[in-house]
Amino acid sequence: MPTYSATTLQTPLTVALLLFEGSKLLDFAGPLQVFSDAKLANGAKAYDVHLLSEVGGSLRTDTICNVETSALTSYHDVVWDTAIVSGGSSAYVAMQSKPLRDFISKSAITCRRLGSICLGAFVLAESGLLSGRFATTHWEGSAKLSTDYPDVKVQDDAIYVEDNGIWTSAGVTAGIDMALEMVRRDLGGSEALRIAKSLVLPMVRNGGQRQFSRTLAAQAGSKGERFGDLIASVAGDLQDRNSVAEMAAKVGMSERNFARRFTEEVGVSPAQFVERLRVEHAANILHQPGALLSVVQIESGFTSQENMRRAFQRQLGISPSSYAAKFATPIAG
Repeated sequence: MPTYSATTLQTPLTVALLLFEGSKLLDFAGPLQVFSDAKLANGAKAYDVHLLSEVGGSLRTDTICNVETSALTSYHDVVWDTAIVSGGSSAYVAMQSKPLRDFISKSAITCRRLGSICLGAFVLAESGLLSGRFATTHWEGSAKLSTDYPDVKVQDDAIYVEDNGIWTSAGVTAGIDMALEMVRRDLGGSEALRIAKSLVLPMVRNGGQRQFSRTLAAQAGSKGERFGDLIASVAGDLQDRNSVAEMAAKVGMSERNFARRFTEEVGVSPAQFVERLRVEHAANILHQPGALLSVVQIESGFTSQENMRRAFQRQLGISPSSYAAKFATPIAG
């Protein structure tokens, strides 16, 4: 996969933003702004960005704004450097479009980088491009993505994920974070930081989707409200032992009855729930540059690094060290 720098890149890189009826405006407008603002060392634009849709013409977004697009067929001979699928709830309809999926499948072969924003991950998944890969999407769609495409390794706390040239981002504004990271890798940290400052944005966002994650969504989606306070308590203090006995005592139930009722309402056993929270929290820390496994283990409430390693293998199919090597945000240069 080719790499570039602000000093060596001489011509703008071609970027296709793939839209569909009802695309969420901010999903693609944010990355569009980032790529449009990026400059080469000589001051020329670094990216040549195009808005594409299946039939072209004026396209309705999820707001009162329409945007002008070009038809996919107008660019059948273009080899894109980067192609990104927009998001929004209408992605569930767009994923059924064979012309769009064919375009994406072809792009996956020829382009350097393919990605999605928000629920656009479902379009990539339906195209078969996320099979066996790590990926993320909007927190509201994480559980559905896992259920509908069980071979996708969904990272429900990640802001964005890159797996061998396939990029996916969380909801809405997370597309900006992803675009900034693409610019950083293409043109260097200085240019990405300049754009971030211009847009009054952090270069690297603290935290992840943790407060909206699939596991915590169980709190709102459970059949009853009996365990709401308990779930919030456990999530707020992962370094506590949080044994089944302790959790049962907090809600005034016997261990056996508590385990049965909790599993019925939340969908996983109490022990599995705590483990998921700890793995999500540890993974979130490991997204940051320079995270130490010994510190991550303590902050996430694991009793040992071996205990953490086994939990990662069960939940994510990867060790903590491998996860950090794959997904940690590189230190900006």
